[in-house]
Amino acid sequence: FRGIRHSVGYTNPPVRPQTTTPHMYADAKYRKGFSHLHRYGLSFEAWLYYNQLNDLVELARAFPDQILVLNHMGGILGVAQYGARRDEYFAAWKKHIVEAATLPNIVCKIGGLGTPRCGLGWSDRPKPPSSAEIAKGSEPWFLHCIEKFGPGRCMFESNFPVDRSSFSYHLLWNAFKRVSAGFSPS
Repeated sequence: FRGIRHSVGYTNPPVRPQTTTPHMYADAKYRKGFSHLHRYGLSFEAWLYYNQLNDLVELARAFPDQILVLNHMGGILGVAQYGARRDEYFAAWKKHIVEAATLPNIVCKIGGLGTPRCGLGWSDRPKPPSSAEIAKGSEPWFLHCIEKFGPGRCMFESNFPVDRSSFSYHLLWNAFKRVSAGFSPS
């Protein structure tokens, strides 16, 4: 047992069923429980949507000794009201990532774009995308995170079995290899 993961993904109106409330990370009871993680040497994985990244930043500032793992690059949204405004939300997401990356206690899991909520359309296709297509579609998101957090605070991650609706595990990891092909070993 190394840590906990808690989903606080919240949108209004909802883009999927949700059991959370807005701004859970600011709740005094939540923070009281959260304060015990560092004492036990446990990590915290944050599953939220990109429009909640300010809440994560405030939590990280309040607990500077606690490691927080940002799951799925901050919960990309591309369905419902977010689908028609992709450029707008991509720009907003980038700004939130820049701010989160300034805090050394936040690290980033890179992946999770195969879920239908991201709106990339891969799950709607009759045939899965190739690893080259996945790499090309993911690269702007992946490279922004790596550039802002640095490779020492990023890790590629699979989101399986959820991403299986779009592509296979092997295709995803081949896409990671394609995106990182030009990187140095260090």
